[in-house]
Amino acid sequence: MTQRLKAQHILVNHEYEARDLIRKLEQGESFEKLARDFSNCASSKNDGHLGEFPRGRMIPAFEKALLKLEIGQCSSPVKTQFGYHIIKRL
Repeated sequence: MTQRLKAQHILVNHEYEARDLIRKLEQGESFEKLARDFSNCASSKNDGHLGEFPRGRMIPAFEKALLKLEIGQCSSPVKTQFGYHIIKRL
């Protein structure tokens, strides 16, 4: 059986934006609110939720970063061809 993963993310254009959002998370702001307010991804309408997906579905840099996280943990900025992601493993 293929391992299934669940995640939320916030996608922005620049690394400095991602770092600023990480500071806001560290100060106690809600991941969901930040995703709604700042993410460039359509998933922002759903608090950044990407749902459940099988391993191998996401682009390699995203999946590699996701697999290093514990459930509930957020990543540092992850660069892909789409921009900079902050990933939260669910």
